[in-house]
Amino acid sequence: MLEEEQAVAVATIVDARGSVPREVGAKMVIHPLGRHVGTVGGGCGEADVIRAGLDVIHDGIPRTVHVDLTEDISMNSLGVCGGVMDVFVERWEGAAEGGSPGGRTD
Repeated sequence: MLEEEQAVAVATIVDARGSVPREVGAKMVIHPLGRHVGTVGGGCGEADVIRAGLDVIHDGIPRTVHVDLTEDISMNSLGVCGGVMDVFVERWEGAAEGGSPGGRTD
């Protein structure tokens, strides 16, 4: 999936409240072309995280995406969990970064 020097974004659920599809610590890797490995829950919330990941790959500025799964309940959507979660998205450049994403000590 990755070229040796290619940057990706790593999205990690850092906070979850209520009923959510994935637990704190779940990760998703986002490729510059929008492909991804792993999941932070699917649906519109995951699409928002993927968009943020593409921005992070481009500008290098980490950000937190707030995913609110309570608003869709009134729309009678299937698969709505009813909780909220925060997903931290950071750029990772593989060997150039040293170690694994989220494991840096700097």
